[in-house]
Parts: sequence; structure tokens; C-alpha cells
Amino acid sequence: MTTTLDPPVPQTAAGALPRLLPSVPVRTLAEHLAHFGPAPRPHHGLVDEVEAAGLQGRGGAGFPTAVKMRAVAGGRRPVVVANGTEGEPASAKDRALLSAAPHLVLDGVVAAAEAVGAAEAIVCVERSAVGVIRVVEHALAERRAARVDRIAVRVEATPDRYVAGEASALVHWLNGGDAKPTFVATHLSDKGVGGRPTLVDNVETLAHVALIARHGAAWFRNVGTASDPGSALVTISGAASRPGVYEVPLGVSLGTVLWAAGADAARTPAVLVGGYFGTWIPGAQIDGVTLDGASLGRVGAAFGCGAIAVLPSGRCGLAEAARIARWLAGENAGQCGPCMFGLPAIAAAMDALVAGEPSGGAEQDLRRWLGLVKGRGACKHPDGAARFVESSLRVFRDEIIVHRGRRRPCPDTTPLLPTPAPGPWR
Repeated sequence: MTTTLDPPVPQTAAGALPRLLPSVPVRTLAEHLAHFGPAPRPHHGLVDEVEAAGLQGRGGAGFPTAVKMRAVAGGRRPVVVANGTEGEPASAKDRALLSAAPHLVLDGVVAAAEAVGAAEAIVCVERSAVGVIRVVEHALAERRAARVDRIAVRVEATPDRYVAGEASALVHWLNGGDAKPTFVATHLSDKGVGGRPTLVDNVETLAHVALIARHGAAWFRNVGTASDPGSALVTISGAASRPGVYEVPLGVSLGTVLWAAGADAARTPAVLVGGYFGTWIPGAQIDGVTLDGASLGRVGAAFGCGAIAVLPSGRCGLAEAARIARWLAGENAGQCGPCMFGLPAIAAAMDALVAGEPSGGAEQDLRRWLGLVKGRGACKHPDGAARFVESSLRVFRDEIIVHRGRRRPCPDTTPLLPTPAPGPWR
């Protein structure tokens, strides 16, 4: 399900939502042009306009989009990669966007490519999203028949692995290797696909680029905050009667978003914000949190990929966290000691806490391993897993004490979040 916090209104209205997600899918080229208007023409000042808009990447890292574009612009035959590889199990926003508005993403791909001087672009979608791939391929066929685009765009179906969507992993796979992150000093803006300068941007980010190219930076800033402008897509799951993908203005209160999704913020023990590399926020703190960098930072969280999972009342958060820790350990790329040995040890210690290990030794082991893996991996996977586990130790402190020695039965341990079976690396 896709929806927004505001009722549908004309796309160009200042401050109006939805911007990205139409109320009904607009998949054909004719529907797209009727809803969003004509595609932007080549825009030589687009990078400056994106900078003025303050657009930050929507893939998880939140890096300024204009900085990435400028680093590639003028390079030798640059390439643009639209990253729709949604390896985060708690997120569905990229699949929803590509399904509902494929031409908007493709407009952004083409506009970004022209702005940086690229003649080639690749849209990457995970293999399991078969329906999404068909929608995008059909949209591309329409555009070729209508001779809409001035660059070559193709779709690539990527491996279903958690770290496969990391930029260097994606480029490594496109170059014929495994979909694993590479720990090299060379920046993708210097040497990426085929050894050429490469811009890797999330598909939502590129959809925003398409709208900025149409309407300008001031229009983009009509929603959001001064430091976090624009709207963003969030995926709500867990204890919500209306789960799905929502388009929200950045800076909106977390409680408002939960209410729109049918979640009772007053009853939930905790909410996971940012996906499996994210942070648990205790239910008691929800009312004071807004979805922007400053507010989330004050509670040790970040927006990340926009995935928000609501823990049901009575559910064992510690058991849920241990289950995700085990899954993250199994999703490591096997390229360094922190992933190969540290993450399994962390997962085992989490399991011991849930089992009620009485001496406290499991928690000591856990904190020791957390210190050993952070900042030492070949990629950011151990750092993200450690951040998730550390927040679990803080927020579910009372549950750790309850489990120790099994002084009373564990509450409901029914799994909440998906843990898909891993696919091949190629």
C-alpha cells in the first residue's frame, strides 16, 4: 500500500503532497506526462539547482546529492547507476516508487546523466522484485519507442543480499565480480563501472532530481525543514493497522506518522527507525521526536532508509533484536575478521541473553565484541550491526534483567521483522 499524509492535490502546488507517489499508479508514458507534466529539457544548471534545493540522498547515508553529482561531472565518459536494490527487509519504498511512478525515476536518471555528461545509465533492481523489473522494462520500452531519452538506459537484476546495494558492491557486481563491498581507496567518482567515473544514487533521490529539474529548488523547499528540506518515503511495518509506504514531509513528528499508519504510539514499547542498521527508540520518547536529522540525532537515531518498525505491546524486544542480529551475522560478506568472527559472536551472546544466562558473562562478552568490530570492517556492515545491537542493549535493558535467571516467563517472542533467506553473491 502506498499513501501520503495529505490528500492528493495538483503536483505543482507549493507544499503539496504527494510529490513522488501518485494516488494511483501512473505507469504508462501518457499517464506520466498527464500527471507530472513534460519531462525537463537538458538542464546545464541542474547541479546548482539540486545544491540550492538541499537534496540529500534517500538511500540511507543522507549524503548531499549535488556533491556527488559535481564529483562526477566532466569526467571521462561517466556512468549513472540508479540504485533500486532494496536489500533492507524492513523497507519497501523503492519498489513502491518504481512500481507506481517508473517514468518519474527514469526522468531523474536521464536528467542526472545529462547534468554530469553521461551517455549511459543503469537501473538496478533486486532479482526477487520480478514485477518491479517488468514495470521498469516496459517503461523503458515505451520511452525508446517514443524516442524520449537522449542516453542509453538499461535494467540490471541484482543479487538478493543485504549488502549488495552498497555502492561499491553494486559497482563490483556490474564489473563482473561478486556483489560485495570493496575496501579500496579509489572513489567511485573516479573509477567505477568499467573504470569510469560513476554516480550511484538511490531511485528515490533521482525521482526528486526529476521534480527539482521541473519545478526548481524553491518549490522543493516548500516542504520539510531548512536543514532537511523536501519530502521522503517511509515504510511502516509491525504493530500498525495500515502498514505501507507513506510520503511525509521531513520534520513531521514521528507520532503523527505512526498515527497515520494506525499504530498506537502510547502502547508500543519501542520503534525501530532506520531499518536493520538503525536504532530503537523507546515508546516513552516518541512524542518528542520529529523525522529530521537534528531531532533523531538527539535520541541516537538517524533517518536512514526511512524504515520504521513498530514493536507490539507485550512482544519481547530482546528476542526480536537477537533474531535480527543472527540474520545480520549471516548476511556478512566474509571479507574481514569483524564480519566473519565478530558478528557471529555478537549474535551468540544476544541469544545467550535471551536464554537467560545468569552470570552476566554474556553481556560482558557482547560489549567486548562490539568494541572489537566497530570501525574495523572491510565495509560498514559490522558498524551498522553494532549500532543496532547497542541500541537494543539500551532500550531493552529491563528485559535483559528479566531474562537473567529466568525470573519470569519471557513475553511473546513471535517474529516481527522479515529475515529472508540469502541469495547468491552473483
